[in-house]
Amino acid sequence: MLEIKARLKIPRAAYKVEVKGQLRLPFEARQKSRLRARLVSGEEVGLMLPRGEVLRGGDLVVASDGRVIEVLAEPEKLLHIESAELARIAYHLGNRHVPVQVVEGFLRIAADHVLEEKARGARRQASERANSVVDAPALPRRVYALIAPAGIRDTTFV
Repeated sequence: MLEIKARLKIPRAAYKVEVKGQLRLPFEARQKSRLRARLVSGEEVGLMLPRGEVLRGGDLVVASDGRVIEVLAEPEKLLHIESAELARIAYHLGNRHVPVQVVEGFLRIAADHVLEEKARGARRQASERANSVVDAPALPRRVYALIAPAGIRDTTFV
């Protein structure tokens, strides 16, 4: 099994780097520091990255044999929420410990029929979209935020 233990920290455009493989992962898997996965080619790999690092679509990682592998963000179904009360909605999503992509004018969360009904019931515009979490085109790299007010826990929709 091929081991991946490091992420290239240099900007991709700084050097001409030859990519020799692709690793397609959903957002949930890209958050993990220890993971067994398969490259697009079918080869088995083990991720052993430093804790706390989140892989983004387009990141480059280095395998134990020296190959450079590109991380691809797997498209996922997302719930796109638009409202004049985004701060209030984000607060309630945070109480449920739901990962939220916060961008000016809208929020995105993983598709969830219960939260979609709640958003529609409150007369907010919510629609499903297929996109990669956080790695949507034209968005800054660091727009992911886990919003969870301290001391408040609502387990109604766990």
